[in-house]
Amino acid sequence: MNKITNRQIACEVLAEHARTDRDIVVLCSDSRGSASLAPFAKEFPGQFVEVGIAEQDLVGIAAGLAKCGKKAYAASPASFVTTRSYEQAKVDCAYSNTNVKLIGISGGVSYGALGMSHHSAQDIAAMSAIPNMRVYLPSDRFQTRCLFEALLKDEKPAYIRLGRNAVEDVYEEGNVPFEMDKATVVTEGADALIVACGEMVKPARDAAALLKEQGVGATVLDMYCVKPLDAQGLLAAAKGKKLVVTVEEHSPFGGLGSMVSQVIGANDPKKVINLALPDAPVVTGNSRQVFEHYGLDAAGIAKTVRENI
Repeated sequence: MNKITNRQIACEVLAEHARTDRDIVVLCSDSRGSASLAPFAKEFPGQFVEVGIAEQDLVGIAAGLAKCGKKAYAASPASFVTTRSYEQAKVDCAYSNTNVKLIGISGGVSYGALGMSHHSAQDIAAMSAIPNMRVYLPSDRFQTRCLFEALLKDEKPAYIRLGRNAVEDVYEEGNVPFEMDKATVVTEGADALIVACGEMVKPARDAAALLKEQGVGATVLDMYCVKPLDAQGLLAAAKGKKLVVTVEEHSPFGGLGSMVSQVIGANDPKKVINLALPDAPVVTGNSRQVFEHYGLDAAGIAKTVRENI
């Protein structure tokens, strides 16, 4: 069982490059511990900025540093950086097309019992609605490394959601079929297509394994690049399928399900089922318990496919 979190990998990649690139600057809002950035802050005090609990300042300062030629990575809880500093993300980063990477840590419901105030179930919709803002949800530690390596090579704004807890591996070390802004086919099957992002990719893959045992073939598409959505890859994977099911740790409105439905409806109309969190405060529990409750685990996803195929 993997015990390395995606946020740890993000910190490792940034530290590896910061040793030779003095322009890399990491900022946080009193969250270096929860963001796994304490090692970076200790090794690179001159490339680390602590702004305290002030998310608007966090994003504004990051944008200012970027305009001075720095490569700014601003980390803060996803529930706060996508709401309290929304205007700064929209104007200072996206509207100005500034090289700021916003890292939303402890995304989705991974803060558990802290409840709706700390859950980020609207961030995909909110950040995707901003022109020039890209949105990424890596599915495991290996894909997280590939994504951050790729992001270090461009100068465009982006939002990356990372969960709080370690997640099971989807891919294998040294064997990650990663291409920037292109969805990845995880498994292949002829009957249904399951499109998932972030922490939902592993249960989607497990659901496909359950379905295979029951005589149902399911293709699983890892749509880590929610924006820009890989429409070409989506349509190729959906071709000939009887059903499309989307799975996301997000509100049922404006997220992956909505985007996939738009593309399928306009180009290859067929039944699309959106599995998501409810339009309500979620039940109290850890991520695993919440996913099971709402049918976002392997058994629940497989059940949805079987009932609608």
